[in-house]
Amino acid sequence: MATTATKLRRFLPLFPIFLCLFSLFIIPSHSSLDSFIYGGCSQIKYTPDSPYESNLNSLLTSLVNSATYAAYNKYSVTGSSPQDVVYGLYQCRGDLSMPDCATCVTRAVSQFGGLCPQTCGGALQLQGCFVKYDNSSFIGQEDKTVVMKKCGPSNGFDTDAMNRRDAVLGSLGSAGGLYRVGGAQDIQGVAQCVGDLSMGQCQDCLSEAIKRLKTECGGAVFGDMFLGKCYARYSTSGDHAFAARSDHGSSHSDSEKTFAIIIGLLAGVALIIILATFMRRTFGENGK
Repeated sequence: MATTATKLRRFLPLFPIFLCLFSLFIIPSHSSLDSFIYGGCSQIKYTPDSPYESNLNSLLTSLVNSATYAAYNKYSVTGSSPQDVVYGLYQCRGDLSMPDCATCVTRAVSQFGGLCPQTCGGALQLQGCFVKYDNSSFIGQEDKTVVMKKCGPSNGFDTDAMNRRDAVLGSLGSAGGLYRVGGAQDIQGVAQCVGDLSMGQCQDCLSEAIKRLKTECGGAVFGDMFLGKCYARYSTSGDHAFAARSDHGSSHSDSEKTFAIIIGLLAGVALIIILATFMRRTFGENGK
């Protein structure tokens, strides 16, 4: 019976990943939230069935759970040795409802297995959320590295439109808060920092993103500038729309169903862990 208990202990850390993969088939997709923007992985790999893998799975489960009630959160899971520690966070777009936030984070977490298999660090930006984990602490640290830049064509973008674009970007730079939106006629803009930054760090990061957006995208009809811990974006009507669309609100009932599904799955995880712990203890005692 001791062999059965050992197999059970090895299975438990993998269960959160199975949960996330299962959710891909039962949670409806909202393309405006789920579409991929960028992703990256560390070069360092962890050993399968290692304490780090178990801690990482616990961390990712905590992120998914937290996204049902908070738009941002950070976690760390410690181990018996420094190399087993893992840090992670998520940030949902500031205009998302809690059901949409939970859906986005769940889908992001479920993609790490394919995007960053057995890597000690990974980051994924979807339209609706950002998720990152690593074995070295990055929480509270400003990161102005350009991780993704995209500029649209400049056809038809006249001087008046450029002036409106600059006014929108200027309003994003001067506004307060971690999430900022602005608009002028047909120009729309949005900017956001990850929640672990202070307001001073956020302002510094967004100033850099906006400056780069103006200089590197020039007169483009749209532009995206994603730095390590913040982003700034703008678009014209009908070009590269990135904000939550009006028709997305019609799917609110689907989001509520998704939210209920996630809550139910998390409750199921808790029950299975409790049952598995009981069985492990029982098998362990019988095996002595």
